[in-house]
Amino acid sequence: MKTHGDQAVWPYIRRLARQAVCVALTVVAASLAGCGNQGEPDGPIRVSVIGPAPELAAVGRDEAAAPQAALLLSIAQGLVALDASGRIEPGLAQRWIVSDDGLSYIFRLRRAEWRPGRRVTTEELARSLRAAVDPGRGNRFAPYFSAVDEIVAVTPEILEVRLSRPRPHFLDLLTQPEMGFLQRKQGTGPYRIAGQKNGVIALAPIADPDFPEEQQARYPVALRAERAARALARYGRGQADLVLGGTFVDLAVARALDPPATQLRFDPARGLFGLAVTSEEGLLNSAENRAAIAMAIDRDALVSSFGVPNWKPMLSIVPDRLEMPGGPALPEWAALPMAQRVALARGRVAAWRGNNPEFPRMRIALPEGPGARLLFTRIAIDLGRIGIIVQRVPFEAPADLRLIDSVAPNDSATWYLTRLSCEIGLPCGETGSVALAASRAASTLAERATKLREADAAYAVNTPFIPLATPLRWSLVRPSLRGFRTNNRAAHPLHHLLND
Repeated sequence: MKTHGDQAVWPYIRRLARQAVCVALTVVAASLAGCGNQGEPDGPIRVSVIGPAPELAAVGRDEAAAPQAALLLSIAQGLVALDASGRIEPGLAQRWIVSDDGLSYIFRLRRAEWRPGRRVTTEELARSLRAAVDPGRGNRFAPYFSAVDEIVAVTPEILEVRLSRPRPHFLDLLTQPEMGFLQRKQGTGPYRIAGQKNGVIALAPIADPDFPEEQQARYPVALRAERAARALARYGRGQADLVLGGTFVDLAVARALDPPATQLRFDPARGLFGLAVTSEEGLLNSAENRAAIAMAIDRDALVSSFGVPNWKPMLSIVPDRLEMPGGPALPEWAALPMAQRVALARGRVAAWRGNNPEFPRMRIALPEGPGARLLFTRIAIDLGRIGIIVQRVPFEAPADLRLIDSVAPNDSATWYLTRLSCEIGLPCGETGSVALAASRAASTLAERATKLREADAAYAVNTPFIPLATPLRWSLVRPSLRGFRTNNRAAHPLHHLLND
């Protein structure tokens, strides 16, 4: 569907809105039989995660889908983990010490087994960590471990990671699914796979005397991965206690279920939600024109159309100052009222058309789902107003703009800027690329902070990415799961669901 101008898109929007709601209501409501099961779970906690069936393998260059992440974090913990509130807690490491200069992390490991009778050794963990941080091995987090100098099995109980430069957010990276330990498809808990049948993975707790009781898994879990409509229908019939992995794409389906407000929970997630500039052809060839597209989008209207409390529109790439001196870089047009932004953007597009006979066309790659259709139509309105013809294409198809929807693993500007760097083909500009590289090589935290600020400012000028909002993540949670907490990592470890 191609659109141009308000008159063309508004009938389309109204039709899409009716279709999305009707489809969601039909798919879900037809399967519902009441909300039931409000007390303590009877037997295993039944968890449905929206997404494809997980595999028993470490993830690679692409971000792990929600079911894969949930499984790996349950059976293949890393040295450290996240608690229900998204804070760091012990994993395989009982405790750790960070040297005063921030260059040495010494982990004391607890006793753990790959399987009964097969103890985990520090040498095995050291080898696994070296592979995970090796840029040539395919782990998407490897670029963030460039400061790792040595990984040493000091004793059977002590593992040391030595850095060449301090990294204050180093531990946060170790909590990610990619940094968990697997050996022959076996992990170290807090769960083991007890069986698989009809798409359900049975997870059994591992008794661990070395682990604090409040951090142990104390109940079994029945985990399944499925489409949003099926997960929600199961929840509505009282056959699921928890639905995880919800995004903006399938929120309309959740709302069609009409759950109690206390059960539809939104994470205050941080990260990137916006359009990456994946082509520099035509209108996108100049930073000024890329900025014209960015300034034309009415983020307040976009966020309001989803009706999510406290969902934040974004103008900057980095959400806060984080470790940079001063606040994040804002585009030069940020202070202008919306009407002036539109007029300025329309003028830039008109100037481009003066040298080109056709209307500029923009292919936008988005996932499938009612939320993506709503997002597209909102963008189509705004870009249509400035004279751009918009075409929606499948997510994996060639495109000019491609959605990025990713939760940040830590509060470092490095993650945001590296995720959008010239190294992956986005037009961040030479100045931004040089500054980001210099931040990685900086010998002091102050120098690193300054270079990150320079890179952020260069990105704001070159516009390799059009921020729209913070990532939207939702869950459906039974009242009995009193340990569930929303958090800015959108992380919900299954062994904490019943903890007070």
